[in-house]
Amino acid sequence: MASQLAQAHEAAKQSPQQAVELYNSVLFADKADNVTMSDRETALLALAALYEQMQDASALTTLINGSQQFLVTISKAKSSKLIRTLVDRFNGISGALQVQISTCKGMLDWAKTENREYLRQALETRLVSLYLDSHLYTDALALISQLLSELKKLDDRMQLVEVHLLESRVYMALKNLPKSRAALTSARTAANSIYTPPPLQAQLDLQSGTLHSDEGDFKTAYSYFFETMEGLNVYANSKSVSESASAAASYEQQQLQAFAYMILCKIMTQQPDDITSLFATGKTAAKFRDRQTVVALQTVAKAQKQRSLADFEKALNEFRNELQSDELIRTHLSALYDTLMEQNLLRLIEPYSRVEIT
Repeated sequence: MASQLAQAHEAAKQSPQQAVELYNSVLFADKADNVTMSDRETALLALAALYEQMQDASALTTLINGSQQFLVTISKAKSSKLIRTLVDRFNGISGALQVQISTCKGMLDWAKTENREYLRQALETRLVSLYLDSHLYTDALALISQLLSELKKLDDRMQLVEVHLLESRVYMALKNLPKSRAALTSARTAANSIYTPPPLQAQLDLQSGTLHSDEGDFKTAYSYFFETMEGLNVYANSKSVSESASAAASYEQQQLQAFAYMILCKIMTQQPDDITSLFATGKTAAKFRDRQTVVALQTVAKAQKQRSLADFEKALNEFRNELQSDELIRTHLSALYDTLMEQNLLRLIEPYSRVEIT
């Protein structure tokens, strides 16, 4: 079977459909074929990655549902990790959010039937995140309330950190900053008593920076965004850690988001000249120099420096997708527009000692 897996790996580069058939033959082989559990696991993960590459959400759903028979034959800890990995494969498939929610609910029912409490709670936490992405805030808060009640009894602080962080993000989306801040405080309190993995710590820092931005404290927000970017350095490099390529790409995207927010902070504190020096803070910042979001914010900074409302509006139109798709950037640039309008008027009347208004 090892040779068959090797053939499948090779076929995946040239003929994905042939690779799918080979992986399936290993994953669903009869017991008489003496296929090891390790080979089945390798085939399952490779098949999921292939479906992600092929952008085939329905096939991935069928694979996850069909793998239940194999999952009951391995340890609960390993099967839980595999299921979470499989469900996360939907992240790389565009437009698959609703399918991911449906599949996650299906696996939740299976976890309840199999009495796998840890897996159920992990999937419910993932479902909260999916509800948040789908703007289903009422459903998210209801599930968060149930999870927090259970996790506090179990004293599972790692998962408490994740759920409180999600709660903070939900309340922020609802513009309820006091509750968002309280939930983040609870998350940090739980995190202080355990070892927090750097990716989770980066998410806490990113949420802290976002909250401080909404409160107008851009200097403190900048420091949190910087910590977020630096904390993910190792994880964004797929060669340095045993992470999948999609996971590494996700971490790099979080880094880019944090760096864009750092530039936004400089713009909002009216320090556009400092943006150039940001690219000298290390290799991480330098690699984002040509990203469209970064270029868009640099254009906005240039318009701000020149106090040119026309250039600012031109930048908003030229980089509409980059500047309007992120809620934090969109909100603060809307406030900046009013400030720039005022500065533009001041620039026009500066040469005159007297101005007559008619």
